[in-house]
Parts: sequence; structure tokens; C-alpha cells
Amino acid sequence: MRVFKFLAVLAVIAVSPLSLGQDLKLGESFVGDFTIDSVSTTDGVNYHLTASGEAGPYGRVYGNWLFTNKLGLEDMGEFTGYGWTQSGEEVVTATLQGVWKKNGKVFDLFTFDAVSNGLINVATGELDMVNKTLKFNVAPVK
Repeated sequence: MRVFKFLAVLAVIAVSPLSLGQDLKLGESFVGDFTIDSVSTTDGVNYHLTASGEAGPYGRVYGNWLFTNKLGLEDMGEFTGYGWTQSGEEVVTATLQGVWKKNGKVFDLFTFDAVSNGLINVATGELDMVNKTLKFNVAPVK
């Protein structure tokens, strides 16, 4: 009986990661390549950044991000923002929300964004303040 219980517990432990894991299905990815236009702060804690650049099927995109650190962590925090683009008469907007983590001389960014065209985009990025660049690898969630 003990052997049976042991094998049952072992089977549950072995299968748990498979049944509890999340499989995020993504569409075709594209690159967002931005130049930082400005950075400002009014309190030395929260920073507002604006940038513009090319983002795959969206063309020229303008965005702003507010970087905060609500948990008071050493080298990481969160951000929110807003992006927009226009192609002909069509305007597409997005709300941006994610986390940042300092990684040496750059900041790694991870974000989920709601887009007015009905998509949810997920992206990983790198913010390089010295070189004034902000680059994302973006993919829509299916």
C-alpha cells in the first residue's frame, strides 16, 4: 500500500508542471525600434520617457512611458504608458503596462499592451539611456 501511495504522489508531482503551466500562443513577431525623444522627472523617483520610431506593421509609432518603483525595490519596478500611430485615416492606440529590471548599463522591459485594433501585444525590450534607444520584440497574443 505504501508503494502505491508513493507512486501516486510521484505521478502527481511529475504531471503537475504540465497541467499547471501556461502556454502563451503568439502570432508573428516584429521589432519596435525607437529613439528616446525626452526623459524627465519631477521628484527623482518617477521618470517620464517619450520615444518615437518604427514598429513593424504599425509604421511610425509615438509613445510615452511612466517608470515607477511602487515596491521600493533596488533595481526593478513597473511602468505604464500610451502609444499611438496613424496610417492614412486609421489611428491605432495602445495602453502599455509592464515591469522593468536594471541589467548592467541597460534596463530590460517586459510588457503586455492592449491595442485599439482588438489585439493584445506582448513584448520584451531593452532601454539604453546612454545610446538613447528603446528596442522591443513584439508579438500579438492569439
